[in-house]
Amino acid sequence: MKNSTPTVRIPTVAEIGLTDEQVNSRYEQGLYNKESSLKTKSVGRIFRDNIVTLFNIINFILAIAVLLVGSYKNMLFMGVIFFNIAIGTFQEIRAKKTIDKMSIISQSKIKVIRNSLEQEININEVVLDDIIVLSQGNQVPTDCVLVSGTCEANESLLTGESDAIFKIKDDKLMSGSFIVSGKCYVRAESVGEDNYAASLSNKAKYLKKVNSEIMNTLNKIIKIISIVIIPLGILLFWRQMTLNGFSDINDAVVSTVAALIGMIPEGLILLTSTVLAVGVIRLSRQKVLVQELYCIETLARVDVLCLDKTGTITEGCMEVHDIVPIGGTSADDLKVALIALANASQDSNPTINAIKDKYNEKSELEPTKVVAFSSEKKWSGASFGNNGTYVMGAEEFVLGDNVSVVKDNLASMEEGFRVILIAHSPEEFNDRCLPNNLSPIGIVIIKDKIREEAKATLDYFSKQGVDLKVISGDNVKTVSAVAKLAGLEKYDKCVDATTLKSYDDIKVAVEKYSVFGRVTPSQKYDMVKALKEKNHTVAMTGDGVNDVLALKEADCSVAMASGSDAARSVSQLVLLDSNFASMPRVVAEGRRSINNIQRSSTLFLIKTIYSCLLAVIFVFLGAQYPFEPIQMTLISTFTIGIPSFILALEPNSDRVQGQFFTNVMSKSAPGGITVTLAMVFIVIMQGFFHFDAATASTYSVTVTAFIGLLVLFKISIPFNIIRGALFIAMTTGCVVGITAFQWFFNLVPYSISNFIHLLFPLCFALVVYVLLSMAFEKIKLKKYLQLPNINF
Repeated sequence: MKNSTPTVRIPTVAEIGLTDEQVNSRYEQGLYNKESSLKTKSVGRIFRDNIVTLFNIINFILAIAVLLVGSYKNMLFMGVIFFNIAIGTFQEIRAKKTIDKMSIISQSKIKVIRNSLEQEININEVVLDDIIVLSQGNQVPTDCVLVSGTCEANESLLTGESDAIFKIKDDKLMSGSFIVSGKCYVRAESVGEDNYAASLSNKAKYLKKVNSEIMNTLNKIIKIISIVIIPLGILLFWRQMTLNGFSDINDAVVSTVAALIGMIPEGLILLTSTVLAVGVIRLSRQKVLVQELYCIETLARVDVLCLDKTGTITEGCMEVHDIVPIGGTSADDLKVALIALANASQDSNPTINAIKDKYNEKSELEPTKVVAFSSEKKWSGASFGNNGTYVMGAEEFVLGDNVSVVKDNLASMEEGFRVILIAHSPEEFNDRCLPNNLSPIGIVIIKDKIREEAKATLDYFSKQGVDLKVISGDNVKTVSAVAKLAGLEKYDKCVDATTLKSYDDIKVAVEKYSVFGRVTPSQKYDMVKALKEKNHTVAMTGDGVNDVLALKEADCSVAMASGSDAARSVSQLVLLDSNFASMPRVVAEGRRSINNIQRSSTLFLIKTIYSCLLAVIFVFLGAQYPFEPIQMTLISTFTIGIPSFILALEPNSDRVQGQFFTNVMSKSAPGGITVTLAMVFIVIMQGFFHFDAATASTYSVTVTAFIGLLVLFKISIPFNIIRGALFIAMTTGCVVGITAFQWFFNLVPYSISNFIHLLFPLCFALVVYVLLSMAFEKIKLKKYLQLPNINF
């Protein structure tokens, strides 16, 4: 917690640092580098929220009601309820751990000066005004001011710009950046939640509503059922009691419980979670970590993919694109110079590393003096005795007023590449200054190293109708050149984000342009938000702290494992091998999940539809409700439960078409309505043939199972070995249950007359189902023609 009184700063000296007394005082004031955190649900509350739900309460009450009337076997429906509670609780606890472990800084130890001694401490133990020692490879643990020494800092994870920045005394270093070269002493200026990186992390630490069409549809169905189930249950119970003059409460309770549990598609939630969980396991084998189940579905529905340049399209490093000898120098002589410079240089920056990777041969030239690169002078070089001096760097800094001699050579270079001038002098360095008589001998063209898989992956998404946006903090020309090399078709539709002054400007730009340069972290967030406001489903890839806000806002966020902890923590998907080529595999898994869940949901919603309709009808009919809970268990097991889970785990790479609700209802409504009409038909038959309630219940169970198998047959087309075997097995299960286990399911044996009577509702159901299926298919087709879908 921040103090309300102004903080008194301590004027620390680099060689001395803070004393133990001063450090303890800072701890007492709370001015240490504690990690800010989001108050997530406790484990106890997660258990409570998953157990104490409206449907669970209703199911427990119904189970108790059945228990009290002594119908114990009718309590079997509670098994699915317990499975739902277990899986839901596990998923939420896993999500809680993901949020709680978010940390911007991956480095656990840091060196500080205290009591005039250098010591190593945890980064969370750094206090305000501590003197911290930083050298090459260190990550800056807190916002600091440089007090002694010099260094170069890479702030790409914070700003998106890949160039190292030279830092001198009184310059600021932001938490989360890396020291590329040099050694320096810095003073901690901000700690904990006041840090720049922590401020980005805190903005991203919020619970975002998941954009899942499947989950949203299921929630709407559950909401509607929640509204009608209690009043409808009361009315049905009252009606069933009046049939027997309020003398048989047992039958009324059992019939009402059967109707109410049929309305609740509890197994559908379990199925959806299971299918997506299997998808998580399959993707883990492809080195893809899924941190949010429904993102598998979302990625398969995206129509806009926002790509961070550094670390996503590129590998985060540079490579030599070409060399151009000038001034009469041969290509071999220029290569000798580059090999010599690569061997002599002790620098570690993207430019020299690219040259070292390209020219990694042993040089015959021995350096006599080496001058390191600095951002201030923009050049580096080495002297080689009688072989003179080679210098590399920015042309205007190396040649000064004589830069015009290479003007024509530079003018022919393609924009977007980094150009390094190589010059030679027969003389040695003048102290640490450039030698006299420098002459240009060549140009090295450096480019961002494009990931090998980037072009094929971008081409895949483009063919799927996904609009690609490349977003970066780098110069817009550089970003455009990278986009072109990666195969982006609209690489020339680019804009400098510094010209976008307002949110309204951003809303216009995101629809007009495909490449964005000089983008700030807040602008990335605004771009994703603006696209979502225009009803796009947006995916975002990134690897840096500067991507965190946009990743969190996106419908589906993807991070590279090689990036920052923050990006990995807020992202729903993490590519563990940082391989962009894994994206199409995730899409394929999303297709399998969505298509199979749609197919299996059809089976579940049939029961919900006819249970709701029958409950309403039997409130007004003077007849016994046709089902008992144990009979619903028989029907559900062989026409819904087992087949839905087997079908849901099948391979399926078909393109996702249409909306989830429309697709499911067009297949489930005919079955649900057919069952309802068939039950009414049986009630009418009962008036003509005068069979008892037990026989009517047996007919109802048989006809309902028959219709369920019809639906299973239809959604299994085209048949393969698995679907064929499944249909035969489920049909056999229904027949055996109805004929051999009548005693357990409270059914009556079939006589010849009963079987003849049964043929009437069976034929009626077959005709009605075929006609309704044809009608709903036509309705769905008309809707597709009116509302073309962009999902893939």
